[in-house]
Amino acid sequence: MPDQRREPKKLLLRLDPAVHEAIAKWAADDLRSVNSQIEFALRLALKQVGRSPREPREE
Repeated sequence: MPDQRREPKKLLLRLDPAVHEAIAKWAADDLRSVNSQIEFALRLALKQVGRSPREPREE
């Protein structure tokens, strides 16, 4: 069975230095990378507004 994982999208993101610093501190507290923390925060925000991404269907 072939690997069905999807390749993550790459995104250039410009942040205010203070926002980056706050995210970096939050990431360190949660033992995550800054990239993982940003994805975590985006998923949390999507869930809060009822727009969670659908999980890929297994065929």
